Amino acid sequence: MPKNSKVVKRELDDEVIESVKDLLSNEDSSDDAFKKSELMVNDQEEKDVDVEEGSDVEDERPAWNSKLQYILAQVGFSVGLGNVWRFPYLCQKNGGGAYLVPYLILLLIIGIPLFFLELAVGQRIRRGSIGVWNYISPKLGGIGFASCVVCFFVALYYNVIIGWSLFYFSQSFQHPLPWDQCPLVKNASHTFVEPECEKSSATTYYWYREALNISSSLSESGGLNWKMTICLLAAWVMVCLAMIKGIQSSGKIMYFSSLFPYVVLLCFLIRGLLLNGSVDGIRHMFTPKLEIMLEPKVWREAATQVFFALGLGFGGVIAFSSYNKRDNNCHFDAVLVSFINFFTSVLATLVVFAVLGFKANIINEKCVIQNSEKILKLLKMGNLSQDMIPHHINFSSITAEDYNLVYDIIQKVKEEEFDSLGLKSCQIEDELNKAVQGTGLAFIAFTEAMTHFPASPFWSVMFFLMLVNLGLGSMFGTIEGIITPIVDTFKVRKEILTVICCLVAFFIGLIFVQRSGNYFVTMFDDYSATLPLLIVVILENVAVIRIYGIDKFMEDLKDMLGFSPSQYYYYMWKYVSPFVLSCLLVASVVQMGLSPPGYNAWIEDTAVEEFHSYPTWAMIVCISLMVLAILPVPIVFMVRRCNLIDDSSGSLASVSYKRGRIIKEPVNLEGDDTSLIHGKSPSEVPSPNFGKNIYRKQTGSPTLDTAPNGRYGIGYLMADMPDMPESDL
Repeated sequence: MPKNSKVVKRELDDEVIESVKDLLSNEDSSDDAFKKSELMVNDQEEKDVDVEEGSDVEDERPAWNSKLQYILAQVGFSVGLGNVWRFPYLCQKNGGGAYLVPYLILLLIIGIPLFFLELAVGQRIRRGSIGVWNYISPKLGGIGFASCVVCFFVALYYNVIIGWSLFYFSQSFQHPLPWDQCPLVKNASHTFVEPECEKSSATTYYWYREALNISSSLSESGGLNWKMTICLLAAWVMVCLAMIKGIQSSGKIMYFSSLFPYVVLLCFLIRGLLLNGSVDGIRHMFTPKLEIMLEPKVWREAATQVFFALGLGFGGVIAFSSYNKRDNNCHFDAVLVSFINFFTSVLATLVVFAVLGFKANIINEKCVIQNSEKILKLLKMGNLSQDMIPHHINFSSITAEDYNLVYDIIQKVKEEEFDSLGLKSCQIEDELNKAVQGTGLAFIAFTEAMTHFPASPFWSVMFFLMLVNLGLGSMFGTIEGIITPIVDTFKVRKEILTVICCLVAFFIGLIFVQRSGNYFVTMFDDYSATLPLLIVVILENVAVIRIYGIDKFMEDLKDMLGFSPSQYYYYMWKYVSPFVLSCLLVASVVQMGLSPPGYNAWIEDTAVEEFHSYPTWAMIVCISLMVLAILPVPIVFMVRRCNLIDDSSGSLASVSYKRGRIIKEPVNLEGDDTSLIHGKSPSEVPSPNFGKNIYRKQTGSPTLDTAPNGRYGIGYLMADMPDMPESDL
């Protein structure tokens, strides 16, 4: 400030004191050197300000007890059910081992860079998703609200899957397992097998009829399934108790919920490799079909899997990283967690195909026995000549190779009438080619395979306990993506908000435990997250790289990390990632338009699934889910743009991320030369002086440490530079 501006200085004394206090509170609490700087504030003046403002001192932000706890939290959030039942399906469908090539390429292009970006902004700004994007540009503050809405939608149905796993877990403590055989029905005259089960299989019948008691259409609700209602309540109670103290409570649980699935996967892999036929399954999985790699659909599905596997756009990544110290090496964290996620997917795929290979081998043996008996009958009836059969074939102990030899001979000799014989080709590959994903893999195919394990109840308990832990790890991050931004922005008590959130989610989630609930889970899974999250992440990229500035962001990372990140990230963030994300968004919209909107309904009479189109009201719900998820973005933009909420009202438009007073600057100023995450060491930070300047630019520094987003942010007023521009964002 010029020395002859004493009158102006007196008018700004109050703001000076608060700005200095905010500056101190904005530094890491462990930074003792900074706290011992030359900047001093009179204790009595501080007390006066505290009385005037109510409370200017922000409570210390919670922190992770250790780096391991934080890594486990991020791994638990990113490694979820999709790694177990989605990734193996995509491998099987898209070229086996060849699918790993596009997946790895896209992991390097969009996965790690965008994961690194979210970790960085969360760690330095130390706020949830709402605070982070409001901090960068108030007009884009709706990005954070959109993330919260998507998290809420996903949490509604994701916890239902945990409830299903809890039900199967509770039913696994019996021998034989209840889904081992079809139930018998007794009437007055005789006993017979349940027709619905006989037409399908024991595990399929148990899933659709005993567990879900599913209705025949979406419109037929059928009332609540009380067993699943209790399981859903138990799931929400577990989540609430784990999250009620934030990371102080959930962080300790991470040691078990994040590590236990790896113990189970390794046990299953070792056990699976000892089973007959497991090698066939693994060989089938890793046999590359290179021609499929050229199909655009493979790259689209690989990009989508990378995107959702890391939890981008949910806000959970930002929330977890906001509890880190500002000098934490988040680049190392991004690379580590991304590759842990990838190798977990590969491990899960090995386990799944080893077990499915064992299951295919058992089914193939049954097929050989049944068709061998048919051949014997045909030989006795004279439909087939004994001369066709090689002399070394013994039908009482025939192998799969011998059967296929006989099958090929009969097919050549009886070419014209072969179809009427009713013989089947018993090939393990045919069974392995039956692509199964999602609930069909976990609750039907894998469950059926475990019934053939020795000590099957033990393996069933382990498997479903693993699913529960995988689901809980992801739920913790999802709920944190809702709770942390709201607590940071509106200063509500975390315990109360957590309980209210879980209660509301449970009561809304009752629609998923109706007899038609499985169809609603499919609807939410297809429409509530995919497009909104893609739009959210594209806007995140634009906000940091275009609006804030890629050069300033790279400089901020250098200050925070202590080294300059590779220029690789510069080009990925600025050019490649936005382009790939835009292509993925267009491809997803096209795919959604080409695919008829509908669901697979289970028909009780025929015991098969039939595709049903969504009724009109369901289509309205689908569209509403997508619109509601992305609606906060334009609403907040218009509110900020049109100044519909007064800055001084203390409402959304004037949210401050410290509890001090927001310092207003002239509204006609434009531009912003701030630094988003300017983490200088104590020796580099200038010490403001009351008598001269309040927050002076360091000599020779190209940038000014001004308010990061003008009147909406922390807002340290540049008293010595009245012409300093303010952000017009």
